[in-house]
Amino acid sequence: MSAARLDVWIFVEHLRGVVAGHTYELLGKGREIAGTLGGHLTAVLIGNQVQTLAPTLGAADSVLCVEDERVAEFTPTGYAAVLRALVEQGAPRLILFGATSMGIDLASLLASTLGFPLIVNCKEIAIEDGQVIATSQMCGGKLLCEAEASGESVVLTVVPGVFPTQKGISDHAPTVESPSLPALLEDVRVRVTRLIEPEPGDIDITKVPILVAVGRGIQRKENLPVAEDLARLLGGTICSSRPVVDQGWLPVSRQVGKSGMTVKPKLYLALGISGAPEHLEGMKEAELIIAVNLDPKAPIFDIADYGAVVDLFELLPPLAAEAEKRRAVR
Repeated sequence: MSAARLDVWIFVEHLRGVVAGHTYELLGKGREIAGTLGGHLTAVLIGNQVQTLAPTLGAADSVLCVEDERVAEFTPTGYAAVLRALVEQGAPRLILFGATSMGIDLASLLASTLGFPLIVNCKEIAIEDGQVIATSQMCGGKLLCEAEASGESVVLTVVPGVFPTQKGISDHAPTVESPSLPALLEDVRVRVTRLIEPEPGDIDITKVPILVAVGRGIQRKENLPVAEDLARLLGGTICSSRPVVDQGWLPVSRQVGKSGMTVKPKLYLALGISGAPEHLEGMKEAELIIAVNLDPKAPIFDIADYGAVVDLFELLPPLAAEAEKRRAVR
């Protein structure tokens, strides 16, 4: 393999014509790292009839777009074969994947096949004296480990939600290259014959702009309607910390945190949530955080923009009444 250059590559994850949100997080961080290294940022797009997605990847300098009907659907072996050929030709300094089921499959295959160092579940990436320094979370996020990756090319998987999405969105038109690699796919034995998707169900809280979150302070399931009514009046929906889900009061699809969903709403109203690190990890990027808790030393106040040390059951009725009054005026 040729000597590694200083370029940063981002694997573009997509499904049904939509680029995954964490891809833009990686593009934003990749843009920053490429600037530090003095290299270029390249997005790698694999699939069939996916070139229409390339203009949405404007944070990158260029897009490597490989289209072939044999990689129309994701398979680890097919995608890894394409990636390996591209990497051997381009020799990037850093290759970033999301820490998703797809990203982990590909990153591990690529790193093991090419003998590259691999650091998983990264929460921060820095370049110091030309070396890649990554902070990786372990034991469910309870431990953080700083690792320095040796080697000309390094593979990282990055936890979704740790970098801002907006920095990876740009109107810039990237250069699109379409390398042809059909011979690599002749020996791929795995074929996707059908994609079984779940039936439409609960609300996707990652796409709701206003979230009213409840924790242990809600006390019992019978009190949930108070928070649900406020969420409705505000034009949002209800979610929770893990203890509420563990009690069976709300489905796991409403859980925010390390073992749940990562959300970035415009407003996150935390009611009776103390703010354990596992929960904060899933909501700390919200644009506006308002916390209500009886404990003035609750960790949630450390990241909240506004806080109220008050009994939530005293606050919610007048708050809901004011919200209803304002809705009537509109």
